[in-house]
Amino acid sequence: MSPDMSHVSPDPEPESTTGLEPGGSVPPGETPPAESSMPQAAVREPGATQRGWGKAPLALILVLVVLFAAFFLVYALVLIH
Repeated sequence: MSPDMSHVSPDPEPESTTGLEPGGSVPPGETPPAESSMPQAAVREPGATQRGWGKAPLALILVLVVLFAAFFLVYALVLIH
């Protein structure tokens, strides 16, 4: 990162924030300053879209659920007889 790039720190400046003691600690009874939001942290990459679940993982989960349910159905039928 080059030094001429502007960077906005999300944290408050201890020198200019009221209610802070030397070293950045907060005295008893004071509410610490809140952090600012960081909109620059989420960088979207071109072409990176969220498409959700793929068909193969959903099919595999569905097969496992059906097998699990069938096992307990057969187990219950064996216990009844």
